Amino acid sequence: MKKYHFIGIKGAGMSALAQVLYDIGHEVQGSDIENEVFTEGPLRKKGIKILPFSEDNIVEGMTYIAGNAFKDDHPEIKKAYEMGFEVIRYHVFLADFMSSYISIGVTGSHGKTSTTGLLSHVMNGDVETTYLIGDGTGFGLPDSKYFTFESCEYKRHFLSYYPDYAIITNIDFDHPDYFNDISDVVDAFKEMASQVKKCVIAYGNDPYIGQIKEHVKDMLTYGIESGDDIIAKNIKVTESGTVFDVEIKGVHYDTFKIPMFGDHLVLNSLAVIGVSYLEDLDIDLIKESFLNYKGVKRRFSETKLHNMVIVDDYAHHPKEIDATLETARKKYPDREIISVFQPHTFSRTEKFLQEFADVLSTSDKAYIVDIFGSARETAGNLSSKDLVDLIPGAELLTEADLERLDKHADGVIIFMGAGDIQKYEKRFTELLS
Repeated sequence: MKKYHFIGIKGAGMSALAQVLYDIGHEVQGSDIENEVFTEGPLRKKGIKILPFSEDNIVEGMTYIAGNAFKDDHPEIKKAYEMGFEVIRYHVFLADFMSSYISIGVTGSHGKTSTTGLLSHVMNGDVETTYLIGDGTGFGLPDSKYFTFESCEYKRHFLSYYPDYAIITNIDFDHPDYFNDISDVVDAFKEMASQVKKCVIAYGNDPYIGQIKEHVKDMLTYGIESGDDIIAKNIKVTESGTVFDVEIKGVHYDTFKIPMFGDHLVLNSLAVIGVSYLEDLDIDLIKESFLNYKGVKRRFSETKLHNMVIVDDYAHHPKEIDATLETARKKYPDREIISVFQPHTFSRTEKFLQEFADVLSTSDKAYIVDIFGSARETAGNLSSKDLVDLIPGAELLTEADLERLDKHADGVIIFMGAGDIQKYEKRFTELLS
């Protein structure tokens, strides 16, 4: 048993990894800012100690794991180095940790967390699987043979990993504060794919996947009514979810039902089915696991109050918003769909301003709150008003005037964003209660 101290334990990946190490029998604690963050609930539930940042936390006998958000001049990291202790970066530690498992990395510009959550849940229906999800959820099983994890492209962190399998959900230009353009993103994915030991399972209709194919040992592609290796056919939407047939390499494999709505969730399911097929998992147990899947945090998480449906969702890129709105339309075809969107970072808002406007215009009504900056970026060349001006009928919204949402009495109100949009949702829910 080892003793671990996490510097920045409330980060989603850090929180998940801390839980995994705790579950498999290690002693775990960590430090972070004192503001409450949604990732700390599972840590506290397991009794993992969370301390305020302080140089006094750095003592003999600990293995120090540092979050990638913190530079070497962070007081705790600096103190650890001064005392001669090793500080291991999150992605470096994770690369070493997964080497003793059959590992499946889930990557892509959008849909990583949803797909990792689904994969982890479904595989555990048949085989013990340790997992690490980007919503801050981690679960370790001491005797597990498999490890599933979310593999992030930001700053090319995923190049630390050499997994047995990788799922690529899509390749798109995001993180304009780091990547130069789409070619830069594609180059990163090419290098990542070349490090996969066995097989890449990829969305076949992605415009850039052809460029990846020549860099991999083996690839299976998936799609809907397409010419891919794994295909969903005869899709039917029911009141309780989506039913579809699956063909693999031209042969009928089985019929699946998922308690979810939207083509992007059918595609995520096909990726999971691909891994199950390659590892020859029990198909009946896999089908059963799909049926009792409950989703991951902040991915179309619903609360029903009075006759309203209030949704919390992490969508912060135009394509993610589009997927979230598609889910809402399919699940609630007869209701008014209202978007309450918080743009995340000035650079992303500026880069995709028109795309945000186009996709939010497909809501029945759009409200925009102030842009959420970041530690790297506290100001920019535009404001939320610039986005409002491009969306017909859109309005600016503040925390003080949330009661304006009351008029959408039978609506589906979707609070979307990667910043602190949850405080708006929480306040509105309190007003309704």
